[in-house]
Amino acid sequence: MVIAAQVDLAAEGDVNLSPRRRAFETGHVHAATRALLDADADVFLHQSLSTPCFNALASCDGIWLTDVEGRRIMDFHGNNVHQVGYRHPHVVDAVKRQLETLPFSPRRFTNRAAVELAVKLADLAPDPLGKVLFAPGGTLAIGMALKLARVATGRHKTLSLWDSFHGASLDAISIGGEAIFRKGIGPLLPGTEHAPPCDPGACGFGCGGTCNARCAEYLEYVLGKEEDIGAVIIETVRCTDVQIPPPEYYRIVRDACDRHGALMILDEIPICLGRTGRMFAFEHYGVVPDMVVLGKGLGGAVVPMAALIARRDLDVAADRALGHYTHEKSSIGCAAALATLEVIEREDLLAKSRTLGAQAMARMRALKAKRPLIGDVRGIGLLLGIELVRAGAPARDEAERVLYHCLAHGLSFKIGQGNVLTLSPPLVIAPAELDAAFDIIDAALAAVETGTD
Repeated sequence: MVIAAQVDLAAEGDVNLSPRRRAFETGHVHAATRALLDADADVFLHQSLSTPCFNALASCDGIWLTDVEGRRIMDFHGNNVHQVGYRHPHVVDAVKRQLETLPFSPRRFTNRAAVELAVKLADLAPDPLGKVLFAPGGTLAIGMALKLARVATGRHKTLSLWDSFHGASLDAISIGGEAIFRKGIGPLLPGTEHAPPCDPGACGFGCGGTCNARCAEYLEYVLGKEEDIGAVIIETVRCTDVQIPPPEYYRIVRDACDRHGALMILDEIPICLGRTGRMFAFEHYGVVPDMVVLGKGLGGAVVPMAALIARRDLDVAADRALGHYTHEKSSIGCAAALATLEVIEREDLLAKSRTLGAQAMARMRALKAKRPLIGDVRGIGLLLGIELVRAGAPARDEAERVLYHCLAHGLSFKIGQGNVLTLSPPLVIAPAELDAAFDIIDAALAAVETGTD
């Protein structure tokens, strides 16, 4: 078995250091926006993937962003917070009501919204999941899961996957696998072992493009060799480039964890709450993790909100502070989350995600048939990926050109692993809007293929 190592700072895609970023700004950023961007760049610390920015927003609503120059942009990125769209009236009203009564709940006090949300999440999760902790963000919830795993197992070692993303804090990048977060930072957490991810297009286990789940079997090999790993942490479906493990993958991982005494922690921060067509993505696989971490969309695209849901019998750290966050039982965040879950249920967004996901896959397969740049299309619910290749290699320059062409024509999305157009539309999108987005992508691919972009 030969697995080529590659350190790639461009794997996250649009890293704001590109000449194409500057060219886009030259053609599309005018005086009012330029002044705000310059002020932003002057006052914020510069960092990849963020500051400097390339545009400035004035408002958002539904699936749309509106920039300060009045241009409307369909948001198929949204940092994955917008399952119910932007400014959903039910979520906004819930937050307003909470602001008028209990805008903040100090630690050591509980509040009705927090209790109701915890009960709701425990009810939604399958047994034996049923104990909950909240945090102001997904990265912090990942940290809570890591600490609970140490307390519960007495082991500090973890096993996670290369190319994964679990957050940007020091503990999260230690278990993460992307060079842009790890390179040059210095010593990371000890005992954070890594294994190859499920990635049929770049597999070192000879799957030939159709996953044979040997990468899952390798996880058991590592667990057996290390013997003292306390937790295996995996993104149920890798969101950055939409890698969807086969049905048997998580059964193999679940059985391996059980045999070796390791907890299985699934990170669903960007994809829970219906993104994949199920409330929890792990429901597609017929297994239940020992812990699942949610975030992003939980706050309804209004309030930063995340949650850890653990097995009931893992309530073993009463003498420790797993979270201890100032906003750990945010009354506003919990009100927003409750309203978000109500929207998902009332508007049947799980079924809509599956239906529109099938519509999207049909469009993407049709695009693949006529656009030579497309090497693969994949999706689960409304988490969608279009992988671009040129002469059998990742078409990274072309992917960036497609991105900026689409941005110029009113569609925003993320590039994953440098060459995958990762599309995460709000679940409230209309079928006609979804079709319009693919029309923009089709036109962008045509322009790039003919050199007219």
